[in-house]
Amino acid sequence: MQEKPYDKKELEASLGYTFNDISILETALTHSSYSNELKLKHIESECNERLEFLGDSALSIIVSEYLYGHYSRRPEGELTKMRAAVVCEDALSKFAEKIDLGSYLLLGRGEEKNNGRRRKSITADAFEAVLAAIYLDAGKYGKAMVSRFVLPFIIEELRQFENDGIHKDYKTLLQQIVQQAEGEKLEYVTVGESGPDHDKRFEVEARLNSNVIGRGVGRSKRQAEQLAASEAIKLFGE
Repeated sequence: MQEKPYDKKELEASLGYTFNDISILETALTHSSYSNELKLKHIESECNERLEFLGDSALSIIVSEYLYGHYSRRPEGELTKMRAAVVCEDALSKFAEKIDLGSYLLLGRGEEKNNGRRRKSITADAFEAVLAAIYLDAGKYGKAMVSRFVLPFIIEELRQFENDGIHKDYKTLLQQIVQQAEGEKLEYVTVGESGPDHDKRFEVEARLNSNVIGRGVGRSKRQAEQLAASEAIKLFGE
């Protein structure tokens, strides 16, 4: 297991927040695999799952208030889609990568070997746990401190969402179709990337149980994934 090799002051600098109680940040960075291994040695250790639960709620209300205030002409349905797009696992893992959050995580040996520091589900959950840590540590200023940190990420993601011009969530629709049959595994795989940094093109395949069911090319991975899902949906007669 990793023994806290990264200086948390660097992480605090990235967060723009200095903790009064550093232990709550350490809990936010503790994955269940690390906590469970310590418990086998009869060492008490709390993992970040409870904090992740709270962070998810705090993030939802912050984003909802921002959307309500800044998109006054958008109907509820569109606001819901916009919120889902910027608080999904892909978006949160991207935010986590921007602050190199994976490098600070405490992982068990198995997750360490399986590249857990770059696994989206782990980094996305840890990002929400860190938001909760800030929220609790800052007391009555918690919501303001979390907003100050996270809204720049959210605003940039919303801008990308708008630029992509995606108004129908084909990925969600495809997921709903696939879930009607048990045991089906749907994933999106980036198979190509081309063009200069200012004009990138991404090629993505939608795969069902490793079989390619749709392809899409777009200016962002999200757009390419939506286009791949749109093509895949046609196979189901939708």
